[in-house]
Amino acid sequence: MSKTITIRKGLDIKLLGEAEKVKSGVEFADNFVIRTTDFHGLIPKLTVKAGDQVKAGSTIFLDKGRPEIRFASPVAGEITDIVRGEKRKILQINIKATAENAYEDFGVKDPSKLSKDEVKQQLLASGAWPFIKMRPIDIIANPADEPKAIFVSAFDSSPLAPDYDFIMHGEGAAFQAGITALSKLTSGKVHLTLNGNTTADVAFSNAKDCQINKINGKHPAGNVGTQIHHIDPINKGQVVWTVNAQDVAIIGRVFLTGKFQAERVIALAGSEVKNPKYYKMTIGSSLKKLLTGTINEGKVRIISGNVLTGDKITADSHIGYYHNQVTVIPEGDEPKFLITKGWMGPGLGKFSINRSYFSWLMPGKKYALDTNLNGERRNFVVTGELEKVFPFDIYPMQLIKSVMYKDLDLMEKLGIYEVAPEDFALCEFVCTSKIDIQDVIRKGLDEVYTECM
Repeated sequence: MSKTITIRKGLDIKLLGEAEKVKSGVEFADNFVIRTTDFHGLIPKLTVKAGDQVKAGSTIFLDKGRPEIRFASPVAGEITDIVRGEKRKILQINIKATAENAYEDFGVKDPSKLSKDEVKQQLLASGAWPFIKMRPIDIIANPADEPKAIFVSAFDSSPLAPDYDFIMHGEGAAFQAGITALSKLTSGKVHLTLNGNTTADVAFSNAKDCQINKINGKHPAGNVGTQIHHIDPINKGQVVWTVNAQDVAIIGRVFLTGKFQAERVIALAGSEVKNPKYYKMTIGSSLKKLLTGTINEGKVRIISGNVLTGDKITADSHIGYYHNQVTVIPEGDEPKFLITKGWMGPGLGKFSINRSYFSWLMPGKKYALDTNLNGERRNFVVTGELEKVFPFDIYPMQLIKSVMYKDLDLMEKLGIYEVAPEDFALCEFVCTSKIDIQDVIRKGLDEVYTECM
């Protein structure tokens, strides 16, 4: 039965630079990069070498620990370089694309007529499996697991997030094929969760082979972790898989066309973007042409992803494997005069979750926030701020501290199996001690994975 959830805790960070709902093209990028660091815990095993020719969908490396999981080239072209780090660790694979794309043919198939094993084999062979992630641990799903449910969030509530209702309009067939394929992978339900505050696009509202839920509230209502916690929580020994809505459509296209078409619509947003809007791009695409002339000059921070969980990149870098937006905001390394812009000032342009500044009188105001932490790291003190933005029935402060002193029993009792680093992004934002909470949780999950799974 469908559920409607309302969460009371959370925080909407209203930033300037929301992308206008216009889809634009960008000059075809001729170089692509697949970073192995985008796949946490992965030890890659190469299947190509520099100079090899590949097609879109050709396997370029495997997961050494689970060799059935393949990673595909997003475009046709030549492998130009294998970039390695310390101890010859593989960091990224560079690909120079050809002018005309060519695809590996995996065969057109109707997922509704396939068995579970046949669907799984199609996803593994085409390189689409890495789009499926698992909770607990928040890594690529293990094909040998039996998930009790699969969750797909139909919206993103993070700052300046892309509007999936706009992006997925007209993609109903591919999305439905993806949902049908996912439904074959679990004996439980596929949960598709809509934003209860808006009217969903027909691609979502007409979806079949899934249970459609609604959730109301502030960010992180759009996080799949929040939805799992309130709809079908994870207990020890259970596994839930998650897939991003755009990646469901990519999976669907694998079945409808027999091709690995790794294209997404991304939002270029932020206060330092001259004309924020949407662009159609391929996974791993160079951002150099996209960002040339479209962002303000000066000290800016370019982020692949959103401001809470994204990765800092340079203007000549590439979009991350799982990212659906690029955000550009001011770099916050300029000194601020104490009386005008410091903590003694009126703070009319400052965002605060409390009523520390007069800006609380303007609740609809949007801000051009920079990267300044507005403080320094200090001892982890109890403030009660984390609990205000963390909509889980979990004690965030106690869980974070149990991870810090590596108490596995306490971590389990406090709910480490239910969370992922992104669930603590708001806690990190409001933390007065300036603790890298997402990094702490990541280390805790790794500890649990090593010792308990």
